[in-house]
Amino acid sequence: MSKSRTSVFFFLFLFSLSSVQSIPPSSDIIALQAFKAAIKPSSIPSYSCLGTWNFTTDPCSVPRVTHFTCGLSCSSGNRVTELTLDPAGYTGTLSPLISKLTQLVTLDLQNNNFYGPIPSSLSSLPNLKNLVLRLNSFSGSVPPSLTSLKSLLSLDISHNLISGLPNSMNELTSLRRLDLSYNKLTGSLPKLPPNLLELAAKANSLSGSLLKSSFYGLNQLEVVELSENSLFGTIETWFFQLPSLQQIDMANNSFTLVKIPKVVDLNSDLVAVDLGFNKIEGYLPVNFAIFPRLSSLSLRYNKFRGPIPLQYSKKATLKRLYLDGNFLNGSPPAGFFGRETSVTGSLGDNCLQKCPISSQLCLKSQKSTSICQQAYGGKPKS
Repeated sequence: MSKSRTSVFFFLFLFSLSSVQSIPPSSDIIALQAFKAAIKPSSIPSYSCLGTWNFTTDPCSVPRVTHFTCGLSCSSGNRVTELTLDPAGYTGTLSPLISKLTQLVTLDLQNNNFYGPIPSSLSSLPNLKNLVLRLNSFSGSVPPSLTSLKSLLSLDISHNLISGLPNSMNELTSLRRLDLSYNKLTGSLPKLPPNLLELAAKANSLSGSLLKSSFYGLNQLEVVELSENSLFGTIETWFFQLPSLQQIDMANNSFTLVKIPKVVDLNSDLVAVDLGFNKIEGYLPVNFAIFPRLSSLSLRYNKFRGPIPLQYSKKATLKRLYLDGNFLNGSPPAGFFGRETSVTGSLGDNCLQKCPISSQLCLKSQKSTSICQQAYGGKPKS
């Protein structure tokens, strides 16, 4: 065979080899086929992303004119790295074979009709950073195996029917954002991931008191959203001493007492606190006024009594203040009604005297004299 013919054959071999390598591996193809097969065909509109998934062509080939026009992205090495569905109302289960997409970085199925359990096989996705299953009907408990996802940064399973969390949640050491809101979780929160920035578990059936063990070591936690649960007892000082805390929303629970630290870090970034619609008794905590950046405070519809602390009216950073729906008495501090005040909110539905109706803060009327006398044991308001 001549040297020139040998060169031609070698070139053709390299060309065919490169062509084979440009196609995603069979494991990716199998995973995508199984993923689509687990979804009811009647729920796949022709115009949707899945409606264009035709496996007679390479899912990663570009340009995508007629097939695989959306729903997935591939790496330069033709591995599927992102599966992000459109909200077309897809109905079905999540195939366990999704675990074959071993290079997957993002799995986003939000706002569809997926149901059934979250597959434990997701633990075989070592590169997964973003798992978004919100606004579906997934049920059961989060599989304990998922806590082995050491690359996971964001987990959003809100608006599902999830009823349990693994005790090993703290093993998600890279997790920064966790949204568990609008599910069927009960009991207490487990020990949380140590590098968490944002926690949301609104509108579940969480109960019991806030456990220090759940939040231990969360030095980077900035946002806590636990409203609309059944938490009760005392919010202890340790909670407000979490060093990076910025926003707290624990409204619509059954807390009965709140303890604010007497000494606050002057570098505290706490800007917003909402403890409205609880059952908190006692006097308004004066020490809220010493948080240097606090700008929004809601303690509305609790069982607070006594006067409004003068310190609240002197706090320059405070822009929103809701104290309505309590049993506060006396005269509100005059500082709330000066020309230079910029505080909005409400002091209504209390037992206050001399709350000027010319002020937006006093638009809501006060409680009747009889209710206030009853609240204070038949004694007139001071």
